[in-house]
Amino acid sequence: MPYLGHFGLKEHPFTLTPNTNQYYPTEKHTEIIQSILFGIARNTGILKVVGEVGTGKTMLCRLLLRKLVGSNDAVAYLNAPQVDPESIVTLVCAEFGIETGSRSQMLQGLNTFLLEQHALGRNAVLIVDEAQALGAAGLEAVRLLSNLETERSKLLQIVMFGQSELDDLLRQPNLRQINQRIGFAFNTGPLNVAEAVHYMAHRVQTSRIAGIEFPIFSEAAMARIANAANFVPRVINILADKALLVAYGAGAIQVTEKHAEGAIADSPQLVPKRKRRSTGPIWYAGLAAAVVLAAVIFAASPPLRDLTKTAYTRAQNAFGIAAPPASAANPPVTAKPQ
Repeated sequence: MPYLGHFGLKEHPFTLTPNTNQYYPTEKHTEIIQSILFGIARNTGILKVVGEVGTGKTMLCRLLLRKLVGSNDAVAYLNAPQVDPESIVTLVCAEFGIETGSRSQMLQGLNTFLLEQHALGRNAVLIVDEAQALGAAGLEAVRLLSNLETERSKLLQIVMFGQSELDDLLRQPNLRQINQRIGFAFNTGPLNVAEAVHYMAHRVQTSRIAGIEFPIFSEAAMARIANAANFVPRVINILADKALLVAYGAGAIQVTEKHAEGAIADSPQLVPKRKRRSTGPIWYAGLAAAVVLAAVIFAASPPLRDLTKTAYTRAQNAFGIAAPPASAANPPVTAKPQ
């Protein structure tokens, strides 16, 4: 698109499709990946990663795939498998390159394949993204695959990535067996304030034409976008991309807070307008208290007494303030000593 050259970009920095080349390694995500690799290495069996929409689960899934393939492990990948549970075995065999046939033939072929990988010292890993799409019956079918084992170790390591609905499914009494077999469970979440700003800066940096260094986003714009997105990476991407378009339309080479506000205003489905907190009663009460305090302080001074009474009367009429005690609005006059 034309605006890429306008900002000195070689590619879109805020796409919704996970791009591992633009990955920003947060401390939590790094910990999750390292823990999953550890769990696979020690033949844990089943691992689970759950998080809300847009918090980076699919990116973690892609990173894990890349690391496992790079380690020469055997990997099968299923993405949101909304299929008949009986088809799970077929899909897994197809992913591993095993000839398909009857269910018994496929299970036998899968078992033979896994034993071969084990003898070679290679891990065999099944990764399921959007695992909540399996439903209860599909999850039970996955559990049955985890039964493939030797006397000492599991032959198939299973990593499930899913939304919070996956946890809801696993709480069902009929799924207690698979729930009890989950050796490690992790949760993704929104970024913190510093991570959100660094995330945006990192995405821009990895997308720039070499030699171009001017800041595309002002710090105020990044902070505003991150806050409006509730620090969720996917929403940050959408708002930041829109802000670039707003700035480009205005002919600016830097996204300012004003451009960010334009992007936010254009995304009511993502950033609902927050109800303005009513400050009227608080302001009225504060003003009333100030008037009462002024009356107490100044009433003892005869030259200011009339002014105090006038101010208090106006406050009463304007804000419905109750009549003050005699000592405040109309203090008794004492005779001066002779």
